[in-house]
Amino acid sequence: MTTYTADLIFPADQAPIPNGYVTFDDDGMVIDIGQVLPKGVEVETHKGALVAGFINTHCHLELSHMIGRVDTGTGLLPFLKGVVSLRQVDPADIAKAIENADAYMWEAGIQAVGDISNTADTAKVKSSSPITYFTFVEAFDFLQGGAMAKEVFAKAEATYNAQPEPKRYVPHAPYTVSPELYSMIREANPSGGTVSIHNQETPAENEFFESKSGGFIDFYSDFGFNIEHFKASAKTSLATTLPHLNPDHRVLFVHNTLTTGEDMQLAQNWSDKVYWATCPNANLYIENRLPRYADFIEQGARMTIGTDSLTSNWQLSVLEEMKTIQRLQRYVDTATLIRWATLNGAEALGLEKSLGSLTVGKRPGLVLLEGFDAEGRFTPESKATRLV
Repeated sequence: MTTYTADLIFPADQAPIPNGYVTFDDDGMVIDIGQVLPKGVEVETHKGALVAGFINTHCHLELSHMIGRVDTGTGLLPFLKGVVSLRQVDPADIAKAIENADAYMWEAGIQAVGDISNTADTAKVKSSSPITYFTFVEAFDFLQGGAMAKEVFAKAEATYNAQPEPKRYVPHAPYTVSPELYSMIREANPSGGTVSIHNQETPAENEFFESKSGGFIDFYSDFGFNIEHFKASAKTSLATTLPHLNPDHRVLFVHNTLTTGEDMQLAQNWSDKVYWATCPNANLYIENRLPRYADFIEQGARMTIGTDSLTSNWQLSVLEEMKTIQRLQRYVDTATLIRWATLNGAEALGLEKSLGSLTVGKRPGLVLLEGFDAEGRFTPESKATRLV
């Protein structure tokens, strides 16, 4: 049993506790938390803030070997082409990169990861990692449907069977999944759980669905895919997507760089199980833009934080994502960011019974945050150290 004290504790499920304490048993379970320390208790004292282990709700662990291989600032469509053309690497290099990235995330205070998988490359590491992984087995058929949808789903099924629980089949993005493939995904998933989908990362995405115009026309042509059958819905990408999803699942919309308040309302009226993952460093890496977080806060959106992959990021650190948000949109306060990075993420992945907050009975991990400024905001020097 160890009791930790610090200048501030962010439990995530209650108000921050100044000069508080939290006690863990030898198995990593929280057994006490409060402000007035019981007499005679030996403590481990720290400067800074104590938080639960972070929840990284969006990652592509299998792409960890691609760090620095795709240019920054190109926009989403050239980025996607680069990823497709550079995926094939020596399997030994892929395996080593996955191991290194998993170890890095654990040391960086990440307790659980919502991970996108198109292959079984990550299954071995996930099965032995101290990190809890929720695997999203992704499928896409570039709107081709028919025989291609069946072929794509068969490949996804093989990946699904190789990955450990918890896991679900998920569509990649509105612009890469046909109605036939959406149907296969819905029918194959067990009830409950979480599904994710990339959403509204680039202006071209809404243009494509609203008027069948913009950059996606050449994108499909360059890959040799015929989309003559595709009819514009005259609606946004998100509005077009909702009927293909199951409102009984938790749905995690990812990136949301261009999502408007109107679309947020639409999704949240459609289901009370909607969550939003933001990956700010990836948004800057690819499109050099960020969502307007004030809109999400105004709509009461349940925000979570992801890192995306090392193809589109400089590191897999939830702390670095929070630092970026607060540096560029300073009105987002530290307690809000920590809630996004911990309890909201755990709820989005259905892991809130054991992770996401410093709550008696949970095993959420413990992370020390140091390097705040005088107003309690993150600084470039802020760092995270795993304690439990």
